[in-house]
Amino acid sequence: MNRALGLTTLWIGALLCAAPFLLLITTSLMTYEQAMAYPPAFWPSPLTLDNFRKAMGEGALWRWFGNSVLVAVLTVAGQILTGAMAGYAFARMSFRGRDVLFFIVLMTMMVPVQVNLVPLFALVARLGWVDTYQALIIPDLAGAFGIFLFRQWFMGLPKELEDAARLDGCSPWRFFWTVALPTATPAVATLGIFQFLASWNTFMWPLVATHADHLRTLPVGLAAFRASMRETTDWPLLMAATTVAIVPAIIVFLFLQKQFMKGLMDGAVKG
Repeated sequence: MNRALGLTTLWIGALLCAAPFLLLITTSLMTYEQAMAYPPAFWPSPLTLDNFRKAMGEGALWRWFGNSVLVAVLTVAGQILTGAMAGYAFARMSFRGRDVLFFIVLMTMMVPVQVNLVPLFALVARLGWVDTYQALIIPDLAGAFGIFLFRQWFMGLPKELEDAARLDGCSPWRFFWTVALPTATPAVATLGIFQFLASWNTFMWPLVATHADHLRTLPVGLAAFRASMRETTDWPLLMAATTVAIVPAIIVFLFLQKQFMKGLMDGAVKG
């Protein structure tokens, strides 16, 4: 009885979470007249792919798509590299002020993103990076969450492994690259998924830091695409463009899902 109730609750929760996504897909396959019909239709009849052809024929959409891919890939690589090196230093090395510095890093996680917008924009403006790729990429090359995640992972490495490597003449730098980092694949996958989704979906900072159309990322570009429909919004076309935009995020999650779940399970066991 309890098992059946639990499964029913899970199915209801899954359907509620999937409902917006299903609505997105079905609307993208409708004609404009069918989408605007009253009472509303919940299934496309007839089904049409014209909205996807129109959306994928927009040159600006692919430009925004490429910008989002570039920014997401570089910020993910930067977060993994800086997070792993800083996390290893906090976990395995002793230096003066280590705990205080790590506490300051953790404190930055509690500051709302909106609070940093004005000082960050002022810094970017002084560097002359407004309306450049540097403004979109460099501020996100390091983050407190990645440092915290890797620190927790590297703290679980057996000390005997490091001692044996040191006896064999392995330097700390070599041990990090050849032993510690390869064992942190689940942490890499976890941070990669979180940072890719955060970078792919971010809207506020790209809107503030860039104004040129050719520098827009997908969230900002889709908002501009919606605003360009002055009289009436072509919802099926907009939903088709949005569907194209979310495909990479789904692919990344599916590709790294096993490592992501392993990272969560290992973290739970260590905790």
